[in-house]
Amino acid sequence: MPELDLTASSLDLTRTICDIPSVSGDEAGLADAIDAAIGSLGHLEVYRDGDTIVARTGLGRAQRVVIAGHIDTVPINQNLPTRDIHNDGEAYLWGRGTVDMKAGVAVQLKLAAELAEPRVDITWMWYDHEEVDADLNGLTRLARTRPDLFAGDFAILGEPSNGTVEGGCNGNLRAIVRTHGVRAHSARAWIGENAIHAAAPALGRLAAYRPRDIAVDGLVYREGMNAVRISGGVAGNVIPDLCEIEVNYRFAPSRTAEEAADHVRNVFEGFDVDVVDLAPGARPGLDAPIAQEFLAAVGGEPQPKYGWTDVARFSAMGVPAVNYGPGDPHLAHHDEERVPVAQIDAVEQGLRAWLNGG
Repeated sequence: MPELDLTASSLDLTRTICDIPSVSGDEAGLADAIDAAIGSLGHLEVYRDGDTIVARTGLGRAQRVVIAGHIDTVPINQNLPTRDIHNDGEAYLWGRGTVDMKAGVAVQLKLAAELAEPRVDITWMWYDHEEVDADLNGLTRLARTRPDLFAGDFAILGEPSNGTVEGGCNGNLRAIVRTHGVRAHSARAWIGENAIHAAAPALGRLAAYRPRDIAVDGLVYREGMNAVRISGGVAGNVIPDLCEIEVNYRFAPSRTAEEAADHVRNVFEGFDVDVVDLAPGARPGLDAPIAQEFLAAVGGEPQPKYGWTDVARFSAMGVPAVNYGPGDPHLAHHDEERVPVAQIDAVEQGLRAWLNGG
């Protein structure tokens, strides 16, 4: 089992944990390494659920903050091991997971080891299966088995945010739009009904769809609805009787999950629509006093989070939550994923100063 040196710099920790592959469903090796490193720290109470590790201080502080990060990545595509690169005079660490979101996790691990007496009690969470369906998410499982661990006055997700605070997040919906037909020999196509051809109007509606920009509590969220996969066909000489279009809808946190599902069904009225994955968004949550204190400490102008993150989970529990981590969200899942070294350092300094009350 690889060992993590929590006395190393956040950059070196990022390099180490990125070079431990942990594609969703294969997080055990990294979870074991985190468990072993964190479990040796006397100031933290550690709890493990599958490949999710929770570590808590118990100092009796007046407030508790939950700081979380997922340890899984999307599949590797010839972008490991990590390497150091320079671009326009700036230093980067390149490789899968550097942005989404092992640089944020590395900062958290280092601070968890070093901050034995922060000004607030802290619950650290490092969890599995974030990059796949919501029902597989380690926090979904943990919420069933230990909902008490989510208690807090404020939550910070280390998702990539260019080292600035991103409030709330868009919701995320996946639906299958199906068209049906009748199989026949392609030499006698008039006997059958082509399900792929029948999908053209549905694709036309998507091409004509104009997403909204929605202001929510001072931040403007951009929506989007897109076909992300299409399948159909039986053989090269058979008229297909089924075509399936997978549609992804990112919706502003002004909509509830139910309203988002109704909207997709309305867009595809007349088609067979099956919503297969649905995660609500989160309002910014920046009006809470503790959130204002955090903003003042780390600086910068808050931005909206367009992608879905687990801030939504905390928001649904009544805990205001923000995203704050190193890395450009545009490079998340990108084959050229890379994180600026300066952002790793800045996020560590910002979190350290706020948690120490400096």
